[in-house]
Amino acid sequence: MHHSLEHSEELRAAARHLGRRRFLTVTGAAAALAFATQLPAAGAAAAAELDARRVTEDPFTLGVASGDPLPGSVLLWTRLAPRPFEPEGGLPAERVSVRWELARDERFTRIVRRGRATAHPEFRHTVHVEVDHLDPGRVFFYRFRVGDWISRVGRTRTAPAPGARNSELKLAAVSCQAYHDGYFTAYGHLAEEDVDVVFHLGDYLYEYAVNATGGARAYTDRRLPDLFNRETLTLEDYRLRYALYKSDPDLRAAHAAHPFVVTWDDHETENNYAGDTPENDVPPEEFLLRRAAAYRAYWEHQPLRRPQRPEGPDMRLYRRLRFGRLAQFDILDTRQYRSDQAYGDGWQVPGPESEDPARTLTGAAQERWLLDGWHGSRARWNVLPQQVVLSERRDRATADFKLSMDSWDGYPASRQRILAGARAAGVENLMVLTGDVHVGYGLDIKADFRDPASRTVGTEIVATSITSGKDGADRPSNYDKLMQANPHLRFFNGRRGYVTVALGEESARADFRTVPYVTRPGAPVVTAGSFVTEAGDPGLKPA
Repeated sequence: MHHSLEHSEELRAAARHLGRRRFLTVTGAAAALAFATQLPAAGAAAAAELDARRVTEDPFTLGVASGDPLPGSVLLWTRLAPRPFEPEGGLPAERVSVRWELARDERFTRIVRRGRATAHPEFRHTVHVEVDHLDPGRVFFYRFRVGDWISRVGRTRTAPAPGARNSELKLAAVSCQAYHDGYFTAYGHLAEEDVDVVFHLGDYLYEYAVNATGGARAYTDRRLPDLFNRETLTLEDYRLRYALYKSDPDLRAAHAAHPFVVTWDDHETENNYAGDTPENDVPPEEFLLRRAAAYRAYWEHQPLRRPQRPEGPDMRLYRRLRFGRLAQFDILDTRQYRSDQAYGDGWQVPGPESEDPARTLTGAAQERWLLDGWHGSRARWNVLPQQVVLSERRDRATADFKLSMDSWDGYPASRQRILAGARAAGVENLMVLTGDVHVGYGLDIKADFRDPASRTVGTEIVATSITSGKDGADRPSNYDKLMQANPHLRFFNGRRGYVTVALGEESARADFRTVPYVTRPGAPVVTAGSFVTEAGDPGLKPA
């Protein structure tokens, strides 16, 4: 612990740093310390270094991961946690030196780069290694070492060169993986798929309690510690919850097999929060502390690069990735900057409050960044990986229909600005990737959703959940109502799974991959539907 003199100095620094965000309460400022100042120190003040020989249990229990492929660079991740279900992860508060290797082959006979990284206790011994000066468009294998321990081998890749005339790219999209709703079987199947990159569209984690038998997993061979059986509020809570999720063998397999590009939705922090407005009546400064804890743990546990490292309760997650001339990906964050949901959230009849032109889902800065990025795009496909359903979704065909206030339907002015911006930028092949709703949808994005005959301006592919919603059904109970009320809805399936999208010069193909159950392990995977959209002719056709 700090002694009081240091503490008051740090407190003042934290208060100055966070003053703009109403950290007026002493308790708020004190709690804020944990994030404002808990960064690794340099020089003599730094934590002592741990002798690697003292690591007597496998430290790589949470696997390895890679993310955000660039043409000349890969980002590698791991976390050292010999005892992942204990608050400190089973390591003392000391620095650990981690060796890493990157090779052309799985057996590491052709090593292209190697080096050392430091796992800092302040970041709960997570490691983010950015390896630069690599050849574009290549597959690489990587691993980490601590003392005599060697991690599993991960496979990653660099993006194609900026001007490359690459003619194909296969991606997968996933979302919503409540641990307590079932087994991550879909990830086991995804690990075996031949894809270039996986987009995680949010709800990697849920803040809800997980009981001793893992909820719907109904474990009979193990008991989870009691510290998971509460909602996540503190930094330690969130770190432990990531440890629980990342201990899952199917999730570890998927991360080891493919680079991930991640963005969050609400549950990584708290259900349906909006900007600095929490779900419940908590003072905003108290909620911002929770948000700071959640964002910090998210960055620590995901394969993210330095620009994404949070500062207090803020983190810039929106970013752009390019894959040669074929695709530009603009990854959005529709949580951190949004206006509070209209009419108190949920499904409501739209009206003046939801239709207020001042409302925003992205915030002004992100919206400007997106539209500017489209103006500069030379890509065949402009893909928007984001969180909540963009297309209109009426709950019934009659005039008294309701819309989801948490999705773009609750922010129609924001949606119109985005679609007008795409048109003005000359974006011809717009594809939106979405998560959140625990079902698979294929949707045609219309210029005017009130007129089914209006132009189709893009396609929206909604990935179902990995587990959230438990087993689900091929035809959910509202299937007929939704299909009838939304003529632009081309496909609707309520099983768990993921979606793969193969982008080509002339067309893109989406395959909705589902498993029949998740409440017990071992489910097979099937293709529930396949659709094609042709370049220059937006809209989905059955494949």
